[in-house]
Amino acid sequence: MNVALSEGFFGDIAWGIGAIALYAIVGLLLMFIGFYAIDFTTPGKLSELVRRGLPNAVIVTSSGLLSMAFIVVVAIWASTGDLAEGLIMSLVFGFVGIVVQVAAVRVLEFATRIDVRSTIESDRFAPASLVVAAAHLALGLVVAVAIS
Repeated sequence: MNVALSEGFFGDIAWGIGAIALYAIVGLLLMFIGFYAIDFTTPGKLSELVRRGLPNAVIVTSSGLLSMAFIVVVAIWASTGDLAEGLIMSLVFGFVGIVVQVAAVRVLEFATRIDVRSTIESDRFAPASLVVAAAHLALGLVVAVAIS
């Protein structure tokens, strides 16, 4: 039995690995932007509150990161064209999605009149943190689907 690989097999593998690496870099960059957008627009310093182990800050930050991941994944998935076009579309759609997501969550928090600062700075679990987390996840899904 003779197994022969096509002529460009290893080149295709190398190209695919390079594309994966580039999309991973784009995804990581967008996740950083998303985290800092949440941190910047949420009262208090989330990363510091999470390091202190405040449960509500952990819940809100975790849900915010998951919502950003939905947006980033769909932005990458929805990108079309060649590699360069796909990377640019992922960056643009991901960035716009993050901005829309953060703004929508802040509006929803305002509409529900949740005191986010006191909620995330509390050292005891506050049920309102689940409402904020649900807003992050729900709006992240909505924005992600809008991108597709």
